[in-house]
Amino acid sequence: MEPLTIAIGADHGGVELKRILAAALSAQGHRVADCGTDGHTSVDYPDFAAPVVAEVKAGRARFGVLVCGSGIGMAIAANRHPGIRAAVLHNATEGRLARAHNDANIACFGGRTMGAEVALDALAAFLATPFEGGRHARRIAKLDAP
Repeated sequence: MEPLTIAIGADHGGVELKRILAAALSAQGHRVADCGTDGHTSVDYPDFAAPVVAEVKAGRARFGVLVCGSGIGMAIAANRHPGIRAAVLHNATEGRLARAHNDANIACFGGRTMGAEVALDALAAFLATPFEGGRHARRIAKLDAP
């Protein structure tokens, strides 16, 4: 796989898993744009979803990765922005389907709900899977329609 730029962010509930995912991405040769947080002090997840979304929307990052306690809050925050399709992933199958069928551009994970190995497998599948287009493209176009 060609090296990518991937923006990554987390709140306090996802900081440990974020570190693991970022290290793995770097080890694979990807450029990681770390948008924080770096500690366990309570912070608000929308504040860390926003810069990842900005990186993806501006084209500075091909994909984003967001981690909070469950992944749900980050996905909700990210999906408020047109052009963003954030999916909470629980396994590699969901990683593949999020890309193939939904053209997801941000992968969200629960730092308190899943183990690192499962998250790494899901992220690898997400990054390796192209969007299928076809009937799925028509559906994706409806997401940003007025």
